Amino acid sequence: MDHCFKETANGTSYGYRYVGSMVADIHRNLLKGGIFMYPKTSDSADGKLRLVYECNPMAYIVEQAGGRATNGKERIMEIQPKKLHQRTPIFIGSEDMVLEAEKYL
Repeated sequence: MDHCFKETANGTSYGYRYVGSMVADIHRNLLKGGIFMYPKTSDSADGKLRLVYECNPMAYIVEQAGGRATNGKERIMEIQPKKLHQRTPIFIGSEDMVLEAEKYL
């Protein structure tokens, strides 16, 4: 997160916003750029969002728009589901920002 708040050469920096709805947050990112992150936590070691019906549809849309979606180790669209309600961490948004986030994972 600290990387996003550093001032760039043109004097700007990123802010952060959390609507609380993955769809609304990603819609905003598609319009204005950015990254949506929902990493694993100590309480949710497998992440909280469901792979099949939350992460995969959003990953498909973002990738069609030129973005990237990963769980930090592999592309979301390449994860083979083992169960219907399987959960996963997700980092999704502009390709550059997701690649930058992957460096820290």
